[in-house]
Amino acid sequence: MKLSIINYGSGNIQSIKFALERLGVHAQITENAEEIIAADKVIFPGVGEASFAMKQLHEKNLVNVIRSLKQPVLGICLGMQLLCEHSEEGNTDGIGIFKTQVKKFSHSLWTKSKDELPAGVYEVRDMKIPQIGWNTITGLKGKLFAGIPENAFVYYVHGYYAENSENNSATSDYILSYAAAVSKENFNAVQFHPEKSGAAGEKILRNFIEL
Repeated sequence: MKLSIINYGSGNIQSIKFALERLGVHAQITENAEEIIAADKVIFPGVGEASFAMKQLHEKNLVNVIRSLKQPVLGICLGMQLLCEHSEEGNTDGIGIFKTQVKKFSHSLWTKSKDELPAGVYEVRDMKIPQIGWNTITGLKGKLFAGIPENAFVYYVHGYYAENSENNSATSDYILSYAAAVSKENFNAVQFHPEKSGAAGEKILRNFIEL
């Protein structure tokens, strides 16, 4: 199996590569369009700022390459956000696979009164932005989450979120409910970092490899 990790200058590439190696999978790190298109599976990672990342993708002529992929694709973190239509971060148009918007976390988004807070949730003034750390995923759908229990913990680092949509394959709550993962045809994407999410993240990566 040929697995390509897209290298466009904004990815958490090495940690993903090491996580795959622990599963016995070798991945090529590449920005070459022909190698990406020829791969059996493609991982589209991302860390950093959306407008800069999209600029890098355009400069490397990878936007249309990613749109055209027919094999299984996994977007991770910023990679998921760039697969959406638009991000508030830098007022940036994305690749547009998922017809949803990426918004900035804000305390003003919190709509619940103190009496309505779920058990174990702090008042919003104690909820830090960006969200850094472990959170649960619910509403799990699709083969990517086979064998993953509801309310499994995964690891997040993000100040922006994709709005819930018909493409949701998992949901999380932090200040508000948002898309933890999305799926459409051959494209899957997760907001969290499976490579840093322990046994659950390892199982998700294995599920992707086995799609």
